[in-house]
Order: sequence, then structure tokens, then C-alpha cells
Amino acid sequence: MLRIRFLLFSVLSFSLLSCTSVPDAALSLAPDNTDELSLLFAGDIMAHKPNYSFGKFDAIWEDVKEDVSAADLAFANIEAPVAESLEWSTYPAFNMHHSYIESVIAAGFDVFSLANNHTNDQLLQGIKETREYFASLKGQNIYAAGLKFSSGCPLTYQLIEKNGWKILFVAVTQLLNRNDASSWIDYYPSTEKKLAQLKADIKKLNETVEHDLFIVSIHCDEAEYVRTVSDTHRTLYRELAEKYGADIVWANHPHVVKEWEVTAGGALIMYANGNTISAQRTNPQFSKPETERDYTGDGLFMKVKVAKLNGKNTVTALKPVLVTTYKTPLGQYVVRKLDDDLIHSLRRAGVDKWPEYLAARKKLMEKIKGPVIWQ
Repeated sequence: MLRIRFLLFSVLSFSLLSCTSVPDAALSLAPDNTDELSLLFAGDIMAHKPNYSFGKFDAIWEDVKEDVSAADLAFANIEAPVAESLEWSTYPAFNMHHSYIESVIAAGFDVFSLANNHTNDQLLQGIKETREYFASLKGQNIYAAGLKFSSGCPLTYQLIEKNGWKILFVAVTQLLNRNDASSWIDYYPSTEKKLAQLKADIKKLNETVEHDLFIVSIHCDEAEYVRTVSDTHRTLYRELAEKYGADIVWANHPHVVKEWEVTAGGALIMYANGNTISAQRTNPQFSKPETERDYTGDGLFMKVKVAKLNGKNTVTALKPVLVTTYKTPLGQYVVRKLDDDLIHSLRRAGVDKWPEYLAARKKLMEKIKGPVIWQ
């Protein structure tokens, strides 16, 4: 397998602020005649009652649709079963309907992780309906991983062909909220035995499935709402990359954004991209925007470009883009880019509290670093 290699020869530490202020052209290193692939990695797509009861789902994505659809492949984690025959359901046992996912797809997302702690919230029926729904979308070039076709079968995967690339994609979870039907999910709890099996399974796929790029999604068992990365998980993700073949490790679950890094061997690790859409920030602390729970309202889109250069797969650009869940004056929760344009537009519109709150939130989020070793 070809490994990702970076082209610059200095040690840099990119923050959200510095990366988002650099033009795309300045980040791109690939000649025009190379085979380049653009990827976007979001975070958790959730549907609490305030999200789904409003309807008009396409409006959720209006502000970010251009960014998402511009990527050759855009990845997100679906944090619920999608079972049309069952009622909509909010926390603690979620369920979405097809219309919600259709708006996500219309926004440009086309690759999904289905393995997370809420996967079996609706038991085996929810798992089977979710799997069958996403399987029915494959003819539309929509891909998903994390659910098995029968109890106890091996680690599932998708092999995606795009722009001359073969992308191997797997999605696993380290935790479930209940054990029911766990054998139908790509589930690897953090026991010594299961972690060894995860590493062996990743290694086997890397060696036996022909691919150009290997992306591993992990719904981790770190504590929710904690923004630091545990040594245990940092070590695990680096091992999956450096020893077992993953080119990109994309982790989620804490519902807050964490740092990212590129390893010495050239693999990209995203430790958590936070919430892309949720209603966990129902009561923003306008006078105390630094409140820890308020971090659940902000997320990260990581834009990545890879190219085939000199016989190697090379990352030619990394660009983090901040997003936020904004509650409109009508009461709908929508995804907006957390940038100066949003803040200025809210000020011009005379919206109360939100402009200064989001300006403060932007400064806080821009402190999240992405240490990068270029080689």
C-alpha cells in the first residue's frame, strides 16, 4: 500500500485561525496535471427533537452546501438508526427518518459511518432498516460502513472508486449504549482481546484489499465533552496508522472538537471533529461563552487534498473550517460557517446576543491546534 507523504520540509503548528486565513491556492502543492482527490471530514450528524420537529431540513445545510458538495467525497457520522417504520425519537434512544438523511445527501455528503454508541438504540430492527436503507443508496454513489449483513460476520468495509482512486473505508465503534444486537455492528470494545482483534482486522484488510487510500473511522470510548486526548487513544490511533496501514484515522464521539495531527510517517489523525448538527447547545451561555457545554455547538470540517505524485500518495492541502449550530429567530437549528461574514451579517441584521457570542466562540475555537510534522 502506498502511504501518504507530505511535501513541505519544516515543522509547523497550524491552528484553526492560521489555516482558515490562508488562501486555498497557497495550500495546494499539486501540479494541475496530477490526479488529485478532495475529501471533507465532518463530525456527528444528530437529530434531537428540536432538529427534526421543525422540518424544512434542506435549510439546515444551505450555508455550508457549497463547501460540502465541492469535495469529491464528504464524510460524516450518522449518530442514530434510520428506521422509517419506527417513530422519530430523540435522546436517549434516537431514530431518524429518510427525509433527514436525504437533506444531508443533498448537501453533498456521500460517505457515512454508521457505527456509534447509538447504532442499536432501536435494537435489531433499527440496525437492519438502517443497513438496508444505505445499501439501497449505493447505486447513487452513497456509501456507508459499520453494520454487518449477518450476526458475527467479519469487519465490513466499502471500496470506493473515485477519480482513479480506490478508497478503502471502514467504520467501527468502541462503545454501545446497550449490548443488544452488538454482533450486527462493527464493535470493538476496549478490552485487550478486542483491541488486538481490531488491529489484526485492519492489518488484514490493508494487506488483502487493493486500494490507494485507507480511511478508518472510529467512534471512540473517550468521555463526552472532554476536549483533551487520552494517551490510550493517541497511542491506538498512531498504531493503526504506523503499524497497521491506516492512512487517515477519523475519530468522533466526544461531541466537541479536538486537535488533529499528521504523524511522522505521514498519516492524518483527527481526534474529534465535534458536532456538525445537533441540539445539544439549547441554552447558549451568552454571558459565559467559554462554558464547556457550549463547545457542543461548534464543529469542524477538515478539507483534505491528496494527489498521486512520484509514485506516492501525497497530501497537498489541509484546511480546517469552523462551523456552528445557530438557532434562527424562527427557532430552527442550522449549520453555519463560524466566520467573520456570519458575525457581521448578524450584527447588520440587529440580531441580539448571537453576534458577540459567536465572535467569542470563534476565538475560543481558533485556539484548538493541529500539530503537523511535515516531511
